[in-house]
This record gives sequence, C-alpha cells and structure tokens, in this order.
Amino acid sequence: MKAVKWGVLGAAKFAREHMAPAIHAASGAELYALATSDPAKAVGFQDFCPGLKVHSTYEALLADPEVEVVYIPLPNHLHVLWTLKALAAGKHVLTEKPIAMHAHEIDQIIHARDAAKKLAAEAYMIVFHPQWRRVKELVEQGAIGKVLHVDAAFSYDNRADTTNIRNRPETGGGGVRDIGVYTYGSVRFVTGAEPIELHAKLKRENGVDTWAHVTGELSGPTGRFTYSAMTSMRLFLRQEVVFQGEKGMIRVANGPFNAGLHDQAQLEWHQPGQKVTTERFPGVDQYKLQVEAFGRSVRTGEAYGCPLEFVRGTQAMIDMVFASAR
Repeated sequence: MKAVKWGVLGAAKFAREHMAPAIHAASGAELYALATSDPAKAVGFQDFCPGLKVHSTYEALLADPEVEVVYIPLPNHLHVLWTLKALAAGKHVLTEKPIAMHAHEIDQIIHARDAAKKLAAEAYMIVFHPQWRRVKELVEQGAIGKVLHVDAAFSYDNRADTTNIRNRPETGGGGVRDIGVYTYGSVRFVTGAEPIELHAKLKRENGVDTWAHVTGELSGPTGRFTYSAMTSMRLFLRQEVVFQGEKGMIRVANGPFNAGLHDQAQLEWHQPGQKVTTERFPGVDQYKLQVEAFGRSVRTGEAYGCPLEFVRGTQAMIDMVFASAR
C-alpha cells in the first residue's frame, strides 16, 4: 500500500509528543508536513522527522497537493472550522476530540464529508486498542450476563496550569469536553447503549467545569442499566470503568484511556467463585493503530472503526449533561 501523506495543522504539544510520532511510526503513513508560524515550534517535530516540510500558515498546508490527510490538534473551539476547511480543500481529515462543541455541528461535518467524498473522523483512539475491543467482545458474548450497572471515572489535576486551554472557556475548555468523551463514549462503544435519562452536577471555575458527576440510565441491545460517571480536572489521577452484570464483572483500570502511560493495559474479568481472569496487552500504541486504520480506510475503503455517526452520539450525551446541569 502506498504510504498516505499526512500534514499536521498546528504544533500542539500533544501532536509533538503523541500523534506526530505515531504517524511517523505507523505502517502505511508518512509524516510529510507541519503548519506553524513559529519555526522554533517545528524543531521538536524535526528532531524525529528531519525531512518534515514546514508551512508557515494553515492555508499553505491545505493548499499543498502532496498532503492527503490533515490531522487537526487545535483548541476545541477551532475544530469545526478547520475540519470543514480541510474537507473543502479536498483532504481527508482526522480531528482531535471533541470534534465539535455541540452535536448539531457534527451534522455539518457529515454533510461536508459526504459531499467531498473524503474520510473525516474524530481522533477517538481507544476504540482501536485491543483491550477495548476485547471488553466489547466479552460483553456481547454474554460473559458477565446482562449488564446491570456501569461505573466510570477519569480525573487529573491541572489547577496549577492556569493558561492551559482546558482551563479557558474561550477555547472550549472543561473536563466534560476533554475527558467526558471517554467516560461516556467508552460505555456506548462497549454496550451499544444510549442514554435515556441523565442527571448531572457540575462544579465550575472561571467558566469551565472542573468536576462533573453524572448518573442515569442507558438502554441498549440487552436492555436498560444504571450508570454513574465522574470526571474532574482537580483530583488525583484516576482512570477506571467497571461493567457489572448478572453473572460477572469486567474492570478496566490500568490506564483504560491513556494506556501508554502505564506499564501495560489490562482488564479483569470477575466470575462466580471469586475467579478473576486478568488479560494484559503490553506494548500497544493506540495512536499508531488509529493512524494505520485511518490509512487503510483511505487506501482500500475499509470501514473506519469510529465513524462520525458514533461520535455524534457521544457529543449528544455531552449536550445532555450540560442541559441537565443547567
């Protein structure tokens, strides 16, 4: 398969540390170009990709005929604008989550995607990690019986970094948009369920949510189950999702969302008689897997594992959370 040429729109720290190296390392991908007005910011990318082409404006990168896919790691409030511009320029586009601030904005992107006949997607990498595919498989096979309750939590503490875009309302900050996509979307992915009732409590600082607790019910192929999720940007690091069923329980706690930050991803399958089966997934780069899946879809037409229609459902759930909190 001919390598897909990628361009990165903006020299974001996350792009430099995670996604650009993943693109560079991925099979079937070439990290070809970067757009940044500050040459100093390009150095960190050129350290591992010396031949990287650097454009001084975003528009120049979009006009580059060699760039096939544009990766967008810009602040949240700019995602829709530049995703639409990339599609209009005839590029495939992978945009960081959340791809939009509201669910109805994703309808615009879907329409533009279909009109351009290009692939557009949100960079929701966890669905490409084998631990999450395994959890989904176990649940669908009835390994824990009917799902009756799910708990999810994701927290970190960034109170000291007041300039961080997550702490700024004008850039679409807040914990729900930053990490609620994981505590909500992962459960939707595994169970195929959608919320039918949600109640949310939020704490805010400077116009952004720093803590959110959501309870309610979801309904899916195997029926209804209760749900509880907590996200916070002011608590000690925690990542955990527990699926509790009639006949067992699955616990994903060793970095279910940032698996690369831990020794290795793993899940625990609890069964009757105090039997616990631990499955481990060492050495997996979920960002690299995401890039490779995107490239296969571009080159072969293979169905992409996280379409915008799924992403819209998670954003609709986020919209429900904010509506309930109001």
